Amino acid sequence: MTNYMHWFLRARLKTRQLLLLVAIAEEGNIHRAAEALNMTQPAASKLLKDLEEALEVSLFERLPRGMRPTWYGDTMIRHARVALSSLNQAHEELEAAKSGQFGQVNVGAITAPGLALLPPTVALVKREHPNLQIALHIETSDVLIERLNQGKLDILVARLFARHDKTELRYEMLTDEPVCAVARPGHPLFSGPTPGLRDIAEAGWIVPLAGSVLRHRFDLMFQEDGLQAPTNVIETASLMFTTKMLQQSDMLSVVATDVARYYADHGLLAILPMALPCQMDAFGIITRRDRLLSPAAKVMLRSLKTTAITVYGKTLDTTADDAAP
Repeated sequence: MTNYMHWFLRARLKTRQLLLLVAIAEEGNIHRAAEALNMTQPAASKLLKDLEEALEVSLFERLPRGMRPTWYGDTMIRHARVALSSLNQAHEELEAAKSGQFGQVNVGAITAPGLALLPPTVALVKREHPNLQIALHIETSDVLIERLNQGKLDILVARLFARHDKTELRYEMLTDEPVCAVARPGHPLFSGPTPGLRDIAEAGWIVPLAGSVLRHRFDLMFQEDGLQAPTNVIETASLMFTTKMLQQSDMLSVVATDVARYYADHGLLAILPMALPCQMDAFGIITRRDRLLSPAAKVMLRSLKTTAITVYGKTLDTTADDAAP
């Protein structure tokens, strides 16, 4: 028999309290949070006080210039975001059913599949479901996984590292990610013999930020060959800056091969004719095991897997994706 006496019923938990938790976390101040929710500050203070008394913990530290979540507050805020996202999704699906639309899906990807896999996938979805709304987010794997866990994204094409909690994550590997060196078309290195690591060690480089996986492996590539890692470097995560800077100088850069091909196809950069003994970890499709996918998200997931056959030569199982929500 279903147990209807959950703690949140006994605590008389209100949706407005969940909204208030998230608003305070984002605004850092109960006055601004109350304004954002169109309520008075005394009403907001009472909602928060009632919730803290029901939970028997303090959810925020009261500071001279604002409020900061406690450990308990961080926990409640994280789950509040997921609950509110689920309620929003329910409303969107109901509205979609009433209006003839097909809902919305939020997809996150790292840069390389964002250029190679997402465009043909979205084109396929739009051909078959023109009214399906798609929101795309290109970010690092760490940022994307955090947003997935918060309920802000439905599907990722990203990497999983040892530091990530994989307990409730479903991961389906797509492909490894090779990298290559790029330069402006007409760079002097294209006019001579095929360069080796020693030929490019003294060059000026535009490299990923210190602490990133690719930067670590870039430096290690030279060190393992008995060379000093380049010291004439510019650190940036901006592909737009990198592209513009390379066009105006004889500097080099290291990027994912799929990204390099995109810029090379448009004549903006050229790929050096050398194989770098360096590559990134594999990436794949990531979803949450504990969260049912909406019909819109299922359409996107099936299309991602269909397109992956052409883009990466990878066939993934789609039988489980068709299960009813």
